[in-house]
This record gives sequence, C-alpha cells and structure tokens, in this order.
Amino acid sequence: MTSHATPIGAALQNHLGTDSAIACFDRALIDRFEAGATVPARAIGGLTREQLLAVPIAGTWSIQQIIVHLWESDMAAVHRMRRTIAEAQPPLIIAYDESALARELMYEQEDVERACRMFEDGRRLMARLLRKLPDEAFAKYCIHNTYGKITLARFVLMYIEHLNGHVVHVVKKRAMVGARLAIELT
Repeated sequence: MTSHATPIGAALQNHLGTDSAIACFDRALIDRFEAGATVPARAIGGLTREQLLAVPIAGTWSIQQIIVHLWESDMAAVHRMRRTIAEAQPPLIIAYDESALARELMYEQEDVERACRMFEDGRRLMARLLRKLPDEAFAKYCIHNTYGKITLARFVLMYIEHLNGHVVHVVKKRAMVGARLAIELT
C-alpha cells in the first residue's frame, strides 16, 4: 500500500541543492518543527475506530496507518538527527521500506493515541536539543545510502514537510469518511 503523501524521497530531492541554502540556519524552523508535535493528535480528534481504519481509496493507507507511520518516521528521524549531531564522522543512514513496516508491524493494530503522544514527546525533546545547538551544528551531515549528504538543517525542514504532506492526506480522508476537519499546517 502507498500513503499517497509526499514521500521523504521527494522532500529530499527538493532540498538537496547547494549547502549555501543552509549557511544561515533559520531558527524559526525549530519552532515550526515543534509546532507539529500536536498535529497528529489533532488530526485524529473525534474519529471513531471505524473512521480511523477506513480505507476510502483502495490501495492506500488508512488514517490510522498514516498517523502510526508519522510516529515511526519521526522516531527514525530523531535518531538520525541525534547521530548526526553526536558522531564525529558523518554517520551512514540506511533507507527503510515504509510499506513493509506498515504491513509487518501491523499499524492498524497499534494504539494510535499512544503513537500520537510518543510523536509529541519525540518532537518536543528534539526541538529542545536543537535550540541548544550552535548555528554551525546545522551544517553537520549524515550520508544517506540513497540520497547522499543530508545536513541537520535539511532534516529539520524535511520533517516539517513530511508531516504537512501526510496531514493534507489525513484531512482529505477525514472528509471521505464524513468527518471534516480544518487544521493549520506547520
């Protein structure tokens, strides 16, 4: 199944320009990153179990699967960012199969409210760490086995966009299951 949201790969391709783009990291991005902390919980507010698990477009993920994917992906991103910050040499980051994770880890059976709380905690802890870093830390990078060099600054922006891309699809799917919602993107 596919999620029909902006994949990380597309976000990476949009932001793999020159390093001059991140020469002066905009710290307001940290606020935007943290502002996303409560978005998954707000995006599923008021939904029934049936609405969470509905697949209004055949071959795509349910709202619940998207939300659990957001938690899983952010958990991986936080780990990758922390390694990028901490390790002396640029760490090698290995891609993963998000569809296999959703299928084999049974996202439809996860506790979606807990996933939202864990997403929020991870975002808030990471934002706290990012605020403590000197500007030059945002130029540190890892090496992704598919996309190459990714700076810490790019990670922050990528995961703002990753969340926003998926939330757009959650809002559309909510409308399809009769539960409209307007939500401000970060």
